[in-house]
Amino acid sequence: MFSYKGEAMHHFLKPFIAFCLTVTSTTIVFGQSAIDVSAEGNFTENLQEALILAEPDSVIQLPAGRFELATALSLDVDGITLRGAGMNETVLSFKGQVAGSEGLLVTSDRVRLEAFAIEDTPGDGIKAKGVDQISMVNVRVEWTNGPVATNGAYGLYPVESTNVLIDGALVKGASDAGIYVGQSQHIIVRNSRAEYNVAGIEIENCYFADVHDNVATHNTGGILIFDLPNLPQMGGHTVRVFDNQSFANDTVNFAPEGNIVATVPRGTGLLVMANNNIEVFGNEFSENASANVLLAAYPREYNDPSYNPLPRGVYVHDNTYGRAGFDPDMQVAELIAPLTGVPIPDIVWDGAVDGIWSAFFGPDEEDRIVIREAEGVTFADLQFVKGMILPWDVSPNFNISEYAGTRAPIMPVKLAQEAE
Repeated sequence: MFSYKGEAMHHFLKPFIAFCLTVTSTTIVFGQSAIDVSAEGNFTENLQEALILAEPDSVIQLPAGRFELATALSLDVDGITLRGAGMNETVLSFKGQVAGSEGLLVTSDRVRLEAFAIEDTPGDGIKAKGVDQISMVNVRVEWTNGPVATNGAYGLYPVESTNVLIDGALVKGASDAGIYVGQSQHIIVRNSRAEYNVAGIEIENCYFADVHDNVATHNTGGILIFDLPNLPQMGGHTVRVFDNQSFANDTVNFAPEGNIVATVPRGTGLLVMANNNIEVFGNEFSENASANVLLAAYPREYNDPSYNPLPRGVYVHDNTYGRAGFDPDMQVAELIAPLTGVPIPDIVWDGAVDGIWSAFFGPDEEDRIVIREAEGVTFADLQFVKGMILPWDVSPNFNISEYAGTRAPIMPVKLAQEAE
């Protein structure tokens, strides 16, 4: 808000600044470039004023407490750290929100959101759009009335952004995806927990993402890697999903009708759809009633000639599998179970490929589905395309050894905000 040089300027401005801050109910900690948001008076006005008036590269500090906000918040100043006292200590409740939909919208670069919670927004919890270097660390977004269709769509929602970090987050109750990163590049989602969402963690139309050391449980689907047509960024690729736990994803799908995630079967551990160059390893999958791992083509009609609806270059290896496929739902019950029987195999590929040659002789090497798992892991290639050509003489291929092999590992994602 102010710039000054030397002690003389400091003493000259200090009385004026003190007067201004009495009006705005904020305080500045000199030497730390920090703004303490006051809990006294109108907290919404105090906080939004701090977000608007803060100088770039400032810290805005939120007090402990529970605060009711009636309007959405926005931040468009670069380099801001917005920090609370903890995800259970600083709670911003939007249950009575009457203006705006999301809780907080960020449109500036080099922003760090840390140690606070947002609850019960009518729309998305925290959205960042078109930004570079957005970090969401130890934040919680929750709809406290449980999983219902009237909840907001997304909990944490960075889109069309670069250098995205989500670390130590907790999201519950999103009617689309709890942790969602869309049309973005260079992404890390780690050490986070997603519960009671339709999709726990979703990476959509993104390039270069690491999803690791997370827990996805009691969602409809645990982890989703999607690519959709007719979007500004398509051709999702180069994603690592590793060292996660995706188990007991048992919530009935509560997405609003027409949403693509409304088609996700209850009890899906991991769904990779229409993406390229995906590595899945070191994860623990269990107690997912439809299937532990599904590899599938985009299931709807589309009119985008540049779109590739097939999963390609997927490498699944060295994961741990528990019980699954014991109570299939939706398409898994209707289309897969009649072919494979119940329980559904641990890993199911729909067998959708790009033509007759691939249907009979397999995809090109770079597009192959490669499976390298321990003995006893079950697998099925449903051979859907081959079945459309020869419907009278095709059944699933359960021979996992025919899909064995290795691929060069995908390199780790490095983010600008974590550069040494």
